[in-house]
Amino acid sequence: MTTDTATDVFEEHRPVLMDVAYRMLGRLADAQDVVQEAWLRWSGADRAAVREPRGYLVRVTTRLAIDRLRQVKSRGETYVGPWLPEPCVTDFGDAVPDTAERAVLADSVSLAVLVVLESLSPLERAVLREAFGYPYAEIAAMLERGEAAVRQLAGRARTHVDERRPRYDVDPAQRRDLTERFLAAAVEGDLAGLLATLAPDVRLVGDSGGRSKAPLRVLEGSDKVGRFLFGVARQGIPDMSFDFLELNGGPAALVRSGGKPDSVVQVDVADGRVRSVYIIRNPDKLVSLADVI
Repeated sequence: MTTDTATDVFEEHRPVLMDVAYRMLGRLADAQDVVQEAWLRWSGADRAAVREPRGYLVRVTTRLAIDRLRQVKSRGETYVGPWLPEPCVTDFGDAVPDTAERAVLADSVSLAVLVVLESLSPLERAVLREAFGYPYAEIAAMLERGEAAVRQLAGRARTHVDERRPRYDVDPAQRRDLTERFLAAAVEGDLAGLLATLAPDVRLVGDSGGRSKAPLRVLEGSDKVGRFLFGVARQGIPDMSFDFLELNGGPAALVRSGGKPDSVVQVDVADGRVRSVYIIRNPDKLVSLADVI
């Protein structure tokens, strides 16, 4: 395999490798570093002995992502306030025409699911990748573990995720409509209109990493969430504008101040009400959105 061919093969599979790394890490910069390291491994490998490049590259990327997760945990890094994944632009386009498959893929990168995955061990995250369509035998080979052990580990991890993931509706049109009404009420400081969109047990998770203003704990209940957002509206954001786009498989608003990304707002919807509000204001997590739209 020539160098040009090796590059072509890697670039063909790069989107899949980024998906694997991002789903495991929840951080675009870390995912890009892992994929770059996978390229170095691929470029230096005996490629003539590789019968299935995609499987080989996914295996290498998975192991590198596990190592990166372990390094983060071993450093005992502390995060100021609640943690949310770095928002990722998703546009499945015509590549995923099937509605059911799109729903599975969207769910696998949703903020709600990635937050739950953050509480799993690196190995548990690695085995929870049904969205990629790999059978347990292949996952076991990737992780160099027995298939029975992988099945058991996956069962425990899936139970953990199912018990903790929020329940929400996946109708994109309804979610977009409620997102727009929610944001309009919040921006206009319409407390009554805002409260009308919120479920009684709504939760607001704000991620600033201590770098900007956001709640340092999760707010719960429509009254607390509504009044917090009403207060934000009264203070205002200088030269504010916002655009709608698809992030992490669902509609979201990118809020700008003076043309620069200020925050990302996304909501989860169930039974016609907003059940979860996610606000990402850590500037390090908004860098990749500077040139979006």
